[in-house]
Amino acid sequence: MSTANPQPLWQPDPERIAQARITAFQAWAAERHGAPAEGGYPALHRWSVEQLDTFWKAVTEWFDVRFSTPYARVLGDRSMPGAQWFPGATLNYAEHALRAAADRPGEPALLYVDETHEPRPVSWSELRRQVGSLAAELRALGVRPGDRVSGYLPNIPEAVVALLATAAVGAVWTSCAPDFGARSVLDRFQQVEPVVLFTVDGYRYGGKEHDRREIVAELRRELPTLRAVVHIPLLGTEAPENALPWSALTSADTEPVFEQVPFDHPLWVLYSSGTTGLPKAIVQSQGGILVEHLKQLGLHCDLGPEDRFFWYTSTGWMMWNFLVSGLLTGTTIVLYDGSPGYPDTGAQWRIAERTGATLYGTSAAYVMACRKAGVHPSRDFDLSRVRCVATTGSPLPPDGFRWLHDEVRDDLWIASVSGGTDVCSCFAGAVPTLPVYTGELQAPGLGTDLQSWDPSGRPLLDEVGELVVTDPMPSMPIRFWNDPDGSRYHDSYFDTYPGVWRHGDWITVTSRGSVIIHGRSDSTLNRQGVRMGSADIYEVVERLPEIKESLVIGVEQSDGGYWMPLFVHLAPGAVLDEALLDRVKRTIREQLSPRHVPDEIIEVPGIPHTLTGKRIEVPIKRLLQGTPLEKAVNPGSIDNLALLGFYEELARKRA
Repeated sequence: MSTANPQPLWQPDPERIAQARITAFQAWAAERHGAPAEGGYPALHRWSVEQLDTFWKAVTEWFDVRFSTPYARVLGDRSMPGAQWFPGATLNYAEHALRAAADRPGEPALLYVDETHEPRPVSWSELRRQVGSLAAELRALGVRPGDRVSGYLPNIPEAVVALLATAAVGAVWTSCAPDFGARSVLDRFQQVEPVVLFTVDGYRYGGKEHDRREIVAELRRELPTLRAVVHIPLLGTEAPENALPWSALTSADTEPVFEQVPFDHPLWVLYSSGTTGLPKAIVQSQGGILVEHLKQLGLHCDLGPEDRFFWYTSTGWMMWNFLVSGLLTGTTIVLYDGSPGYPDTGAQWRIAERTGATLYGTSAAYVMACRKAGVHPSRDFDLSRVRCVATTGSPLPPDGFRWLHDEVRDDLWIASVSGGTDVCSCFAGAVPTLPVYTGELQAPGLGTDLQSWDPSGRPLLDEVGELVVTDPMPSMPIRFWNDPDGSRYHDSYFDTYPGVWRHGDWITVTSRGSVIIHGRSDSTLNRQGVRMGSADIYEVVERLPEIKESLVIGVEQSDGGYWMPLFVHLAPGAVLDEALLDRVKRTIREQLSPRHVPDEIIEVPGIPHTLTGKRIEVPIKRLLQGTPLEKAVNPGSIDNLALLGFYEELARKRA
């Protein structure tokens, strides 16, 4: 809850407000499109949601979006799901991402950093040349618009080249990080049936080399649609049989050819785990991502050609796609491939220093880990170029805001942002011209009609409710893959409030216009910003003969921590000893990823279900967060009420 009149932790000075790109945009939009000249951000935001069509038209003009065929109107059908943006228009995302090469060919487009922490630049002209060469080779391999191209890759320059070459051809990109086990990758890639797989032989993390050649061999066996596999020798091994070496596909000096595709042509597939079944394969469009990311990065993040944009991420998280889009604003992007805390907890601050990052993004969990470990960023590193530290993945607790303010700089713009894989963007967060209040996101984004609703669909102010978006955003999914009638897409966001996007977060919209996020309102697990379904974990754990059934819960805690226990109901005669604990953890680490390994494994007398046999995750989570039993559970819907006593007692002990 917001208090009546708190003091801001930070306020931008008049000079910063005057220099912000969003200020120039507002003055220009007032002159050209009737936006309010006075009233600052709140007035601009109100106009952007009330005049949605005009606002997005203004965004495309301000950023000089190149439509090779013009659009008939901004918004055709505006109903959700199914809103049609810029019908008739054609364009290409990759063409816009490489535009800066014309003006600044020798300057760095990418700064690549591994665990040695030595930045290696890739110039704009070199990036453009490699994309041109690879796009031509993809076409020669028969890759056509709409075909899927996949990457099992770490956060390295080759991944950016592969994504941009795929988009240049009009094909559809999809990626997983190489810490994902084969099953996790196949659950994703098998859905979309890729024709090309870009892969490394392994990766380095935490000072160790991790060989992935056996997993790559398994992916090749289990993906029958592959026509080509491209080998990137990160660990220096030879290309396996019938694989193409990366160097052979990227050596030509070829001018890129950009396929002009409809605005709503698919750009990439991202994955978000539901609580049941396979991960959702979320399809976003070339045009929708282009205009949403230009707005988000160019106005909200205030990025331009003189900036350096570093976000700690992996290719398995939407923030990687968001980071790559920094190229749209002519910004140099920093790709870090390695452990977030190697060789010590302060690693990310060292990278920010060495790359001259102006906007540095990380997870709330990393900020809290630095605080716990006694890291002193401004004492130990030169962070004079960092204007903004942004966090996402989970809400940044008040202590995290205060720590950044005290330990980095008291004149630091702290942007806690919140969005989702589902829109590959932010619903609320950074605004360079607004004050920052401790524990709060500055404001909803432009063109985003973000509200907090009660169960009957009434908007709430200064009260906790469901995060809803009442008008379409261009980056909302055009569809889910393999969801021909759209029912899975509809059920994911639109079945609670018809025609209105319900995201699954608890939020407060304050009377000052700021936003507070309280964590997931459903049972999706959220580890360091990577959302995972519990179903993945059950599938793997319950293959072990000793485990009869399991239940995994992600609990946001009041101190900003995140506790992920795994409850196991053992088969008769089994014992939860060290050997079994180790086996459970190892199985999860190898078959899913290190991120899925729970914080604690707890033996329970049984797993409660609904009367239809579904494990009750949300009620158990609420019990563990301290909600009284009678409020957390509808007793008429539970198969064995007596089991809940165990979880209630555990919550009491932990409290």
